[in-house]
Amino acid sequence: MKAIKDHRLARVPQRGLATLLTIVFSAAFFLPARGQSKQDQSQEGQSKPAQDPITVYHGAPHDAQTDAAYDHFYNMEYDRAIPEFEKILEKHPSDPFAVNHMLSVILMRDLYETGGMNTGDYSNDSFIGHAPRPTDPKIKQRIRDLVARAEFLEEKELKANPKDVDALYCRGVTRAQFAIYTGIIERAWFSALRNAVGARHDHEHVLELDPSYIDAKMVVGTHNYVVGNLPWSVKVAAALAGLSGSKEKGLEYLRQLAHHDTENSVDAKVILSLFLRREHQYAEAIGYMQDIAAKYPRNHLFLTEVANLERAAGRLDEAEATYRKVWQNGREGKYGNLHYELAAWGLGELLRSKKDIAGAAAAYELVNQAPNPDPDILQKANLAAGEMYDLMQKRDLAMKRYETVLAENANTGQADQARRYIREAYRE
Repeated sequence: MKAIKDHRLARVPQRGLATLLTIVFSAAFFLPARGQSKQDQSQEGQSKPAQDPITVYHGAPHDAQTDAAYDHFYNMEYDRAIPEFEKILEKHPSDPFAVNHMLSVILMRDLYETGGMNTGDYSNDSFIGHAPRPTDPKIKQRIRDLVARAEFLEEKELKANPKDVDALYCRGVTRAQFAIYTGIIERAWFSALRNAVGARHDHEHVLELDPSYIDAKMVVGTHNYVVGNLPWSVKVAAALAGLSGSKEKGLEYLRQLAHHDTENSVDAKVILSLFLRREHQYAEAIGYMQDIAAKYPRNHLFLTEVANLERAAGRLDEAEATYRKVWQNGREGKYGNLHYELAAWGLGELLRSKKDIAGAAAAYELVNQAPNPDPDILQKANLAAGEMYDLMQKRDLAMKRYETVLAENANTGQADQARRYIREAYRE
């Protein structure tokens, strides 16, 4: 399993590499390997009719089995989605779409369980120096095996027909998913970037062969926006690596996906919300996230992102109400065992920005009440609660929280700060 060889990528400066990787991952992060098996296409005899001249379905999976699996996938019910995708793969073992389905759900579950699925972590370059918790070696091997299996099937089809748009699209999806794996899990940045660039080139080729293959516009649109939005010096370096782009074209492509019932419309809305936040176009971004939060109500991340956007837009009362709604939904069991405590953390940050120190402390403390909270969020919340208690001159409570931080994991940046605050009380 060799990454795409392009030594020109070595010329991209470190700042440019970090910026490109940040958005590359935000693009690939939500990209599903949607598509119906060729076996099912032949049985049905025809695909779903297009809604308009630019929306043409290429093996879109509208069979009940795949739709049910993806409903569980987007609702983060991985324990239900995985066996359903396994049954589909058993039914169609030679279909790269089916293999990519399996790859996507295994990878996303691992990122969630290791703390690598918080989109806020990818809003800047800070994730470069912060790795998720280690992945089980067996999961790593399964991911690599699925990538190799998908690539074998894709290359076999492309060898028979180099202009097979479905095979090209599938290969681009596989490369995009492998870029996530090699970057976020293995921390192999140049390998990740090479695979991401390969994914873009595959999907650009798809659009050259068939401009109506709209799902291929997500990776292409995302890369266009990113490269078009880079500083001039970094953009020149990216051009040396074969990357060019237009911010306007990127947003246009993503809006086409978001506004039509395509296979990547949900993912396009997520990506658009990230980009529109950068553009300070909060109302449109909130609308997209509200749409998918309503469609997938058991996925707390979507509604939490609505609150994050409302907060960024200065709609603080609405954001506070949304954070509290997510928390209450979690307490009522609507999210199962998912880590909905992220909403309590967001609420604490919001109240802290409003100088409601007591309210922020109470919100941070809520994280300790969540069932099986994410260790990273828990440690950040306990540190922040200690800071609030210091500001309230409740030194005994602050010290207890700092000691809790050290007990959780003494080898983190939060632990270093806790040691400093144990010696000297936190002050703004």
